[in-house]
Amino acid sequence: MFKKSLLIGLVSLLAFFQLTSASAQETQSVDSAKTLETAQAFLWAAGSGDMEKLQALMADDFVWHNEGDGSIPWIGKWDSKDKVLNTFLPRFGAGLKVTSWTTDFSFVNGDQAVFMGTMSAIANESGVDTGKFSWAVRVHVEDGKVKSWNWFEDSFAVSNAYHAKQ
Repeated sequence: MFKKSLLIGLVSLLAFFQLTSASAQETQSVDSAKTLETAQAFLWAAGSGDMEKLQALMADDFVWHNEGDGSIPWIGKWDSKDKVLNTFLPRFGAGLKVTSWTTDFSFVNGDQAVFMGTMSAIANESGVDTGKFSWAVRVHVEDGKVKSWNWFEDSFAVSNAYHAKQ
C-alpha cells in the first residue's frame, strides 16, 4: 500500500514539474524587458499625471484594481479606460495628496511586472497624514499595453487618515 501511494505521489509530482516547465517556457517567450519598459512607462505616467501617455499605454480592456477599504471612494475595481480616467483618477486626486514616493524594487517575469516601494500622503478631506507606508503593484502587459494594474497599499493607514475626525 505504501509503495503504491509513493508511486502515485511521484507520478503526480512529475506531472506537476512537467506542467510547471511548460508554463515557464511560455512565460519565457514573452519579452520581459519590453514588459518592464511598458510597466515603468505606465508607472511614470501615473505618477507624473501624464494622462495622454497613461491612456495611450492602456489596453482597450484595461482594469485598475485597488485593494483596500471599500468605504474609500477610489478603492475597488475599475474595469475600463473610461472609468479609470473619468471616475477613479478624479476621486483619487480629490481624496489624497501624495507627499512622498519611492520605488525601491522591481522585477519582471514574462508579461508580469511588480514594483514595490514606500509612500506617504495627506487625506484631503481630513488633512491627516497617512505616515510612511509600503505599497506594491502588479502590472500585466500584453502587446505593449497595460492590461491590468493591481495596486496594494497599507489600506489601514489610508483609511485611518481618510476617516479621521478633526
